[in-house]
Amino acid sequence: MSQAPTEDLLLSVRNLQVTFRGDEGLVHAVKNISFDLAQGQTLGIVGESGSGKSATALAIMGLLGESGRVTHGEVLFRPSGETPVDLIKVSPKRMLQYRGDRMAMIFQEPMTSLNPLFTCGYQVIEAIRQHQKVSAAEAEVRTIHLFNEVQLPHPEQLIARYPHELSGGQLQRVMIAMAISGNPQLIIADEPTTALDVTVQAAILDLLREIQRSRQMSMIFITHDLGILAEIADRAIVMNQGEVVEVDDTRNIFQSPQHPYTKGLIACRPRPDRQLRLLPTVSDFMEVQNGQMIEREPTDSRYLEVVPPEEIAARLVELQKQEPILSVDNLRIEFPIRSILGLKKRYMVAVNNISFDVYRGETLGLVGESGCGKTTTGRAILGLTSTVMGSVKFEGQEISQLRGEALQKLRCDLQVIFQDPYGSLNPRMTVGNAIAEPLLIHSYQERFQRYRSAAARCERAAYLLERVGLTKSAMRRYPHEFSGGQRQRICIARALALNPKLIVADEPVSALDVSVQAQVLNLLKELQTEFGLTYIFISHDLGVVKFMSDRIMVMNNGAIVELGAAEDIYTNPQETYTQKLISAIPKDMVLS
Repeated sequence: MSQAPTEDLLLSVRNLQVTFRGDEGLVHAVKNISFDLAQGQTLGIVGESGSGKSATALAIMGLLGESGRVTHGEVLFRPSGETPVDLIKVSPKRMLQYRGDRMAMIFQEPMTSLNPLFTCGYQVIEAIRQHQKVSAAEAEVRTIHLFNEVQLPHPEQLIARYPHELSGGQLQRVMIAMAISGNPQLIIADEPTTALDVTVQAAILDLLREIQRSRQMSMIFITHDLGILAEIADRAIVMNQGEVVEVDDTRNIFQSPQHPYTKGLIACRPRPDRQLRLLPTVSDFMEVQNGQMIEREPTDSRYLEVVPPEEIAARLVELQKQEPILSVDNLRIEFPIRSILGLKKRYMVAVNNISFDVYRGETLGLVGESGCGKTTTGRAILGLTSTVMGSVKFEGQEISQLRGEALQKLRCDLQVIFQDPYGSLNPRMTVGNAIAEPLLIHSYQERFQRYRSAAARCERAAYLLERVGLTKSAMRRYPHEFSGGQRQRICIARALALNPKLIVADEPVSALDVSVQAQVLNLLKELQTEFGLTYIFISHDLGVVKFMSDRIMVMNNGAIVELGAAEDIYTNPQETYTQKLISAIPKDMVLS
């Protein structure tokens, strides 16, 4: 592994240790890590949640907060023409001068990073005037120039807009503009594209590369997505449980990974160019013995088995021999928009006369960018949207106009898994009660009478928890006591409580680490076979959708752009929009 000469280094981290005070004592988040960052280089840090990558970034920036502190090590920062300084020993007052001027940070969620009470322009102007002695008028001119540089449309208008008036991609561009407003030499981007559509993600990555090149900055890019890492990083650090397990040039990391954890991370990413029966997970490549990670070969051959194309085609033929379980005909959904004076009523068309069928036991993937209508379509199928025109039939029954008790009974067969598992669970309700609640609500129905007793509901909840990979002891705990992946498993168990026939899964893995994502996707496939489930799987990630789906429906501006077999959509897309989505998928460096 080649190292940059000392005179070319911008940042040197040596033996860094970070701890946080928790309810159960000290948590050792970062354990004795060391790395270098050269001038003009992009260093990627990859790992799952809890690996210590964000804690490392916060330690460099001096943003650990009251509960965290650096217990050992040094962070040597060498701005051009200045004497190297240890950022750990710098006073808080002097650190304020470094942050936003010589170094800056882009956070994961721009909506929570920006103040909703102030316009986007005001907040960037404030950042400029904090570090530079310029007038408000001059700062405004610079802000418009920065908005142009980050390719925001109509910057003269956007400076007067509030954060809630911008899209996710636009908000992230505002955050990038703020970060580069002081012309820093180091920029840290912490998961800056996690919640973005694949095309917006690609645009943000292109923007960061261009800004880094034009301004000759160094960048630390933190992610859990190895595809993104391959797109942007020169060198990569792989972290696990607070330790660096591998560091090398990015190409070497992908083409010749040395550590079993790295091999597992690479293997468990869904790859659209091949269809595996099951996705491998990190635990398939390693196990911990006496505190040491030991490499092992996957024991389940299905993790390595590519499904033959003829088998995929034959399954689709068999599925389509049946009557559709769901038929949507000319579905149109409009939302009213009032003018400022409330004098004239206009409508926004969210879904524009779409028609499609879903067959029993099938997974239909819905893909498209934010605002394309895919989530609104899912909500209409579930009866969660009232302004519906057209026909939605489930097992031959028209459901679009059902209300009250009739709709409540139907929802036993139609369930949903939402994107945010934490927001989907009542924080004051134990997991056992959350899973049993649907059984209690519907116990008046004849088919659920056996669950009228608390003991029967408890038994059903325990079975479902065990079926999704958790233990019966989880029933007494609350949602905040679980990880993101575990909470999503709980939501899946709750969705299964009433033995549904169709489940709408709305971005169910977009917020999960790649290995946890693989576990949840495998679980959904296994449950589909066991319970005979039909899925409508909504996502902006074509790799995930292709792994899960028999057919894919591509939506844009409320309309169906393309609908066909998953393999055909990926390998031979007919429409320009579909081609754009596929071309925006991050391409890793793994050799086929």
